[in-house]
Amino acid sequence: MNNRIYLIGGGKGGVGKSLLSMAMIDLLTQRGKQCLVIESDTSNPDVYRNYHECTHVELLDLDQVDGWIELVNLCEKHSDKTVVINTGARNSVGVGSFGALLQNSLRELNRELVTLWVINTQRDSLELLRDYREAMPQGVVHVVRNLHHGRESDFSLYELSNTRQLVECMGGISLSMPRLAHRVATSIYNDRLPIEQAMKVLPLGNRVELSRWRADAHKTLEAIYEKA
Repeated sequence: MNNRIYLIGGGKGGVGKSLLSMAMIDLLTQRGKQCLVIESDTSNPDVYRNYHECTHVELLDLDQVDGWIELVNLCEKHSDKTVVINTGARNSVGVGSFGALLQNSLRELNRELVTLWVINTQRDSLELLRDYREAMPQGVVHVVRNLHHGRESDFSLYELSNTRQLVECMGGISLSMPRLAHRVATSIYNDRLPIEQAMKVLPLGNRVELSRWRADAHKTLEAIYEKA
């Protein structure tokens, strides 16, 4: 399990990549895994801000070839750690231009690439996913419906699409990420709190809501974590 690289993508801002990255880091930590976190959202590095004091986090620019080279080098150097990459909104250009550097290194790194692609209810989420699959054909892709953007029934565009059929035929899973109350999510971002610390310091009502979301998020992500 340590040899996995979890890439959290979505191709645009506001779909929920950062919160999903935090949930994945939280799950891995709870399972006793050491993490190497790569924050590539250099303009709004929420994951870096929340986790750099308690987890090994590197801030890399994956719009440039040097960022991808350093990513591969870090994956080699920290071979005992599970890697979580939080991608930025504009990283689709960098993926298309330089993503082959990572793909061509996977065998020597002895790592498996697992992508969690976060979608909202809009069509461009699916179009960006198709672009990503063309640029990064290796590894399995799981699609995560972010229920912050609506109920499962609101994702009918994805449910009825050829994209879903292709994802699932290639071993991917379609999952739903629970919605976290806005005031709690805002506290986590504004106070720059890792989820585990937020569970200790937020007001009681916030902690109860966070505990519910955390349990549901872990249940969702365990389907990916346990999948061989």
